[in-house]
Amino acid sequence: MAVFSPLAGGTLMQWIAMNPALSQRHYGMDWLRIGAFVLLIFYHVGFSFTPWGYQTPTRGVVQWAEIPLLGLSAWRLALLFAISGYASAALMGKAGATGAFLKSRMLRLGIPLLFGLTVVVPPQPYMGLIHSGYRHGYGYFLFHDAFSFRQVLHEYLPAVMHLWFVIYLLAYTIALCLALMLMPQSWRRKLANGAQAVFAGPWLVPAGCLAIYAVRAPGDGWTDTHSVFTDVIAHLHYGGMFLFGFLLRRSSAVRAAIARQWKLALAVGLLAYGGVALEAWHFPGNVQTPEPWIEPLDFAKAVQCWGTVIALFGIADRYWNHDHRWRTTLVEAVFPVFIAHQTVMVLVSYWLRNKGLGALAEFLILCVSVAGFSWLFYLVGREVGPLRPLIGLKRDRAPRRIDQPEVLPSTTL
Repeated sequence: MAVFSPLAGGTLMQWIAMNPALSQRHYGMDWLRIGAFVLLIFYHVGFSFTPWGYQTPTRGVVQWAEIPLLGLSAWRLALLFAISGYASAALMGKAGATGAFLKSRMLRLGIPLLFGLTVVVPPQPYMGLIHSGYRHGYGYFLFHDAFSFRQVLHEYLPAVMHLWFVIYLLAYTIALCLALMLMPQSWRRKLANGAQAVFAGPWLVPAGCLAIYAVRAPGDGWTDTHSVFTDVIAHLHYGGMFLFGFLLRRSSAVRAAIARQWKLALAVGLLAYGGVALEAWHFPGNVQTPEPWIEPLDFAKAVQCWGTVIALFGIADRYWNHDHRWRTTLVEAVFPVFIAHQTVMVLVSYWLRNKGLGALAEFLILCVSVAGFSWLFYLVGREVGPLRPLIGLKRDRAPRRIDQPEVLPSTTL
């Protein structure tokens, strides 16, 4: 347990806020999770208007659209995996045993994953195939091609699309649980103490930046394949962020370090984003980045990623650690909305693309449609008992009594 000292920086109240008891819910993490998935919707909608390429082309490509998106792309997924690691540590503490925790996660992640891959995702590759000249109806596609394990035109089927995130999260959860069950306790303690020694002191910001750069710089850098068996660089990055989130929940010393250093992290993250935006301004869209720019760009993205994640953890603790009557509903809705949002976006995008609208009108319609229909997906699913497990909710609704304290995050992501 870290000992508070005014010499270490921060105030006593900041230290207390960033060091909740393991049974105490941290509302700031809930709001951070909600905000991260709201940004994800805007990011995916905005992606359709960039020259980077997407399977649902819109009428207008906005050349400058990549600049604000690059403000999110380096850190958005790293943040989600870190939050998931944090929530996993809390849920494991509630479950009491690693085996019980693993079983619960297999059900809460595995069932929606299967439902999503077989029901929610298939319309996405189908619309892409229709755009490329596919002549069959959806029924034929579903029963002949969707799960054929082969390439149909340009699509490799079955497609996982955005649910690769759930596959990776489930893989990291299984790997963590196996390590905890098989690794001697003395080894686990040494690893945790070693990680805490690095991240609980002045090396918090530089060590994280250097670690991400070391992982991302080789090979294809920041390009993920979303193939669970070959995406080694992504696994090192996202798996490492998942473990950091797990450590963060269990280490008061690391939480105290973030409370002291999040402003520094924010400053270096914003500075690094300036370098990323500068590169995009000079070499927009699919223009090849010159060789001398590649290593500085990789380093800038690593600094932007780690600096922003640490800053957001600090901001969530300092300013967002309070409850609201909408928080419980929004936290519950996060996973169902995530499952539905990209399929909604694809369907609406194809409906829009021949309407003759400009980019701004398309963007606004897409944002409202994706948010609205994804929310409807959640509202309908939560009211029908058999559907609840399919969208990542508990089977039975059990409203909490007003006088009953709330403990430990109970969300899936």
